[in-house]
Amino acid sequence: MGNQVEKLTHLNYAEVPTSDPNGLDPDEDGPRIGVSYIFSNDADDDEDEHPDAFPTENHQAKHDEKPFDPKDELGCSVCFREECVFERGTGTATHTAESLLNKCKPGDLLEFVATGQYPHWAVYVGDFQVVHLHRAEIKNSFLTDVSQGRKGRIVNALYRYRALQPEVIVRNAVDHVGSRDRELYWRNSECFAAWCRFGKREFKIGGEIRIGKQPYRLRLHFSDKKTHVLEFQSLEDVIMERRRNDQIGKDAVTQELANHLNAPHDYTEHAFGT
Repeated sequence: MGNQVEKLTHLNYAEVPTSDPNGLDPDEDGPRIGVSYIFSNDADDDEDEHPDAFPTENHQAKHDEKPFDPKDELGCSVCFREECVFERGTGTATHTAESLLNKCKPGDLLEFVATGQYPHWAVYVGDFQVVHLHRAEIKNSFLTDVSQGRKGRIVNALYRYRALQPEVIVRNAVDHVGSRDRELYWRNSECFAAWCRFGKREFKIGGEIRIGKQPYRLRLHFSDKKTHVLEFQSLEDVIMERRRNDQIGKDAVTQELANHLNAPHDYTEHAFGT
């Protein structure tokens, strides 16, 4: 499969084809998988296409029954070639919406989380308000309304890109309020919020040309001794897969990978290890 440009829509690791049995490419020193792993289509990956992923009052009880547990998160890091551009550990504290209001500054990135749902990202613009992409429209809402009972946290430090000035971040967000449907250039709330803060085209739909070898590596950290590496052609693809993992949780991803590694294949992938 080598340099083939391919976008997969598999539902789990067990259906993903593998690469060279030694994980090596003759033209490169490091291991390669050779395809972009996308486990759902674009519409399914975007929480804005799923009403249940952005809860209403009718869904509030669901969160109370199964509170979000940061320990269920899967630690991961993303590298572009040899540069780490994203890193998240486990057990990061979350706060109620009211507590977040006391911590936020204009230009901050916020992430609202709930068990079994895609994280929802927003840009704090001041005066208790955030700008966010929700259900195919960029909206200006009160932070407490956006949370809908979810806990949240400030996530400025997850991406290692240089941030724009706060006033520029806020302007990027506010200038797009009201954009919807075909006017949108972002796949999900995270891509939009991160673009506002960093201004990089990589967060936009089609922002990177999908040719040649995959320059992005997503490393999943299951434990101190067990990791798994996936390769992608664009940051957009990485974000979609990482968000899917956030949505299903660490245990489910671990089980998918175990099923994949134990399933019979023509080739064996060796990315799972130290």
